Amino acid sequence: MNALVQVAAEEENPLIPPIPELVIGLIAFAIVFVFLAKKLLPNINRVLEERRAAIEGGMEKAEATQAEAQQVLEDYRAQLADARHEAARLRQEAQEQGAALIAEMRAEGQRQREEIIAAGHAQIEADRKQAAQALRQDVGKLATDLAGKIVGESVEDVARQSRTIDRFLDELEAKAADGSMAEAGR
Repeated sequence: MNALVQVAAEEENPLIPPIPELVIGLIAFAIVFVFLAKKLLPNINRVLEERRAAIEGGMEKAEATQAEAQQVLEDYRAQLADARHEAARLRQEAQEQGAALIAEMRAEGQRQREEIIAAGHAQIEADRKQAAQALRQDVGKLATDLAGKIVGESVEDVARQSRTIDRFLDELEAKAADGSMAEAGR
């Protein structure tokens, strides 16, 4: 029996299939291969080609969009820089105008102050002259009245009176001016 099993085992090698099965398997493989090569493989290649084209087109489109976005960003930065320069220029002009306006207003204020001071001095001088004139008249009248009381009769010559009083007051003013100059010189 051992020999029989050995002979049977030699006849049926598991690595070498029987010839009819091998022929049928090769024919079936050829049919499936031809079917796949003719029908399925072109569809698969077409889908792969479409996918590759879509990916490459998407990459090109993405690169174009990125380049466009970069250009827009550069334009935006340039506009922003221009706007900053314009704002700085306008701010500088406003400061210059403000400084000029302040200087102009100061000059106008100074001019008005000088006008007010000059008007005040003129008013003071006019008031001083008016007071001096009123004082001369009052002193002249008092002097005439006093002279009339001392003499016992009225001194009526107004022209002479006026000249005498004016000469007397001028002498007093001259003495007062000389005295104030002498004191100022000390």
